[in-house]
Amino acid sequence: MLSVYEGFFSGGARIVHSDVVRGLAEGGQSHQVLSIHGEVHREATRQRMEDDHCYRALTAAGVGVTSLGRTAGLVDGTLAANVFSGPELAETARVTAAADVILALKEQPLALLNQRGLPRRPVVVCLHRSDPENQGPALDELKAAIADGTVAACVCCAESTRAAYRAAGVPPELLHVIPNGVDLLRFRPDPAARLAFRTARGIPAGAPVVVLAARYAPMKNIPLFLRAAHAWLAREGGGHVVMCGAGMAADNPGLRADLEAALAGERELADRVHLLGVRHDMEAVYAAADVVALTSVSGEAAPLCLIEGMMCGAVPVATDIGDSASIVAGHGFVTPPDPGAIALAWTAAAAGRARLTPALERSRERFSRTRMIAAYAALLDGVHTSHSAHTGAYGPPPAL
Repeated sequence: MLSVYEGFFSGGARIVHSDVVRGLAEGGQSHQVLSIHGEVHREATRQRMEDDHCYRALTAAGVGVTSLGRTAGLVDGTLAANVFSGPELAETARVTAAADVILALKEQPLALLNQRGLPRRPVVVCLHRSDPENQGPALDELKAAIADGTVAACVCCAESTRAAYRAAGVPPELLHVIPNGVDLLRFRPDPAARLAFRTARGIPAGAPVVVLAARYAPMKNIPLFLRAAHAWLAREGGGHVVMCGAGMAADNPGLRADLEAALAGERELADRVHLLGVRHDMEAVYAAADVVALTSVSGEAAPLCLIEGMMCGAVPVATDIGDSASIVAGHGFVTPPDPGAIALAWTAAAAGRARLTPALERSRERFSRTRMIAAYAALLDGVHTSHSAHTGAYGPPPAL
């Protein structure tokens, strides 16, 4: 198997996909990863492949990772993102020729895989959003790959993803839903981690804590979150807000401006907002929280933060985007995109945490990583068997 990434940068889709690849490799499949970019500049951060947590987890598990070495979508700072050089195509041909099935992490890598002259292999496209119309030319690349007969299946991480891509013209027989799952041994309630995290940041043991784990992007609607945080912090005198993810740091000028606009220089409130940036100990962050919040306005499918937070005992409160409502149902609260309503829901969630704990515990199997990986393995085995039966052994790659 070969997985093709647009790049290594912070985000739920890459975390889920990398976890799937590691799980499939643990189960005996042979996996490699090709990253189009070696470095990405986004969310006010420079994110190098070698520094990325997913890259390190994959290589530590014995999964080989190579890159075409692009930076921020350009070659030498001049070429368009969908124009590839001879050496780039030669490297792509080399790694694809060694694969039986190719996985594309979302539809963006299809700009590379659709290039003429590459070895023909069945492609499984892993889709992680609910707004295909907002993915630039990527939807056209997906349709071209389907028309060409290259795409054997599309994995949708949510029912909302399947519905959105079906409405966008993707044949329904290609769309398979495999809901996101997480490592239940890692993501679980942990009183010791809860106390240690709070102590390290001067948060009292009994203080209510709301966490937002998201990258700094328009779809996440950070200004809405901060307006809700202002209302909640003003009412909850001992409450604290924790923000983590790419761009969720004091050196991001956009976030600083959002904070100033929302908190209006109220120092006492600002002192209870903790900006942590990218974290690799999210299980500790969620264990320390009472509420895991999401205020997105578009794009979400099956938000990983809601699942991880729930499995650690935090009550989810989310806007109704993608499958968020079905994930939260019976476990937390769905809100309109209104800061006052969101702040009230945070208060209700923190107060009702003990009452909701049994429901969160009963839902653990539904969100299991083991279930997710088994479903991926069955689909990929089916694709491989079907295409081997129809095409026989693959011949050598064509000359470029």
